[in-house]
Amino acid sequence: MRIYNTLTKKKEEFIPLEEGKVKMYVCGPTVYNFIHIGNARPMIVFDTVRRYMEYKGYEVNYVSNFTDVDDKIIAKAVEEGVSAEEISSRYIKECKKDMADMNVKPATTHPLATQEIDGMIDMIQTLMDKGFAYEVNGTVYFRVKNFKEYGKLSHKNLEDLQSGFRSLQVSGENQKEDPLDFVLWKPKKEGEPFWVSPWSEGRPGWHIECSVMSKKYLGEEIDIHAGGEDLVFPHHENEIAQSECCNGKQFARYWMHNAFLNIDNRKMSKSLGNFFTVREIGEKYDLQVLRFFMLNAHYRSPLNFSAELMEASKNSLERIITCVEQLKHLLETAEKTEMTAEEKALEAEVLEYVKKYENSMEDDFNTADAIAAIFELVKFANTKANENSTAAFVQYLFDTIVHLSDVLGLIVNKEAEILDEEIEKLIEERQMARKEKNFKRADEIRDELATMGIILKDTREGVQWKRA
Repeated sequence: MRIYNTLTKKKEEFIPLEEGKVKMYVCGPTVYNFIHIGNARPMIVFDTVRRYMEYKGYEVNYVSNFTDVDDKIIAKAVEEGVSAEEISSRYIKECKKDMADMNVKPATTHPLATQEIDGMIDMIQTLMDKGFAYEVNGTVYFRVKNFKEYGKLSHKNLEDLQSGFRSLQVSGENQKEDPLDFVLWKPKKEGEPFWVSPWSEGRPGWHIECSVMSKKYLGEEIDIHAGGEDLVFPHHENEIAQSECCNGKQFARYWMHNAFLNIDNRKMSKSLGNFFTVREIGEKYDLQVLRFFMLNAHYRSPLNFSAELMEASKNSLERIITCVEQLKHLLETAEKTEMTAEEKALEAEVLEYVKKYENSMEDDFNTADAIAAIFELVKFANTKANENSTAAFVQYLFDTIVHLSDVLGLIVNKEAEILDEEIEKLIEERQMARKEKNFKRADEIRDELATMGIILKDTREGVQWKRA
């Protein structure tokens, strides 16, 4: 298996630190609103990487954090007149729902920054003790010039960076030793949440959070660190600096970054009015269509989102689902016998498609080519399976298509439609659970309905639902 490593700018053979195991950290969202489709891309991409690793027999320890203390969260809390914790808790819950609807598996651990403050204080203290950090008026900075390899991930030259930064008016620059030095801890402002530290009542800088959570849940050295390409500099560059100076070891072996998502060939932004949340897309499409759309391009290629491309993705996904439904229909009447000699020969052809799929995935997770291999298999099944086929052959085709799709997180085996009255009954039970403040049960019912392809929408008039 070969992975493109941002650190070395080339594809490298994947060799885990520990045989049969993968330690993987993916930077999660800052939770101050519903996640947008730009957030969805790394979630879907690296969930698929994880799924394929598991398909190959690896035990994957997958950690993805929630940044639940941040200027944007505080601003939203002030705007609504509630606590920052209330904002982050609300949007973590909503994010988890969107992830479930996109069939993104829950991480092995989803750490929260606010629950790891003690570890951050400890790491900052270690960096100070080793001469890699210093304190000025309650703010602690990382001393970049003391880490000789700074810039190795983003391939930026330190001197170029310094001259560039000198021309900028960086906040607090006058108290830094160097314009490139970044914040590890900052004092609180009036009305902000804070924690007590040896330097001031305040909160951690953003970069230190991931270094600490990665170390706690995965260890000092990890196999894969991943995220969007916008995180390469400064976030991931700073993580490397902090972690390697603190631990004295290489932080991560492989660095993976997905490319940007554009909307109708323009960068997504609220000011352009082309900003879409996952929840908004979910009102128009089954989020499986969004997942298919994301995987139908290589993760390192910029991806352009448009209504036309979503429609094409919907139709393409439907082709796989239709084939699976047809195979299920054939199974009902197929003769329950072993494969014929002719079918055994065809089985070898199926294995060629599987090999093509695996080769695509093992060449830096080329999901677009893997999907193309599934379509070849669908075409093969449509032409080779018929009412004269044995149950063993039809079942083999069915299992292979469903399994390969499942590794990509694509659900193509739609269960039999549930009756309207059953849906209404479950919605009624959910409403009762919510009234009794049994939110755990209410969420379970919502997730249960989601897996059945039922999308709920809570409105002032009550709960509306539709089939995906």
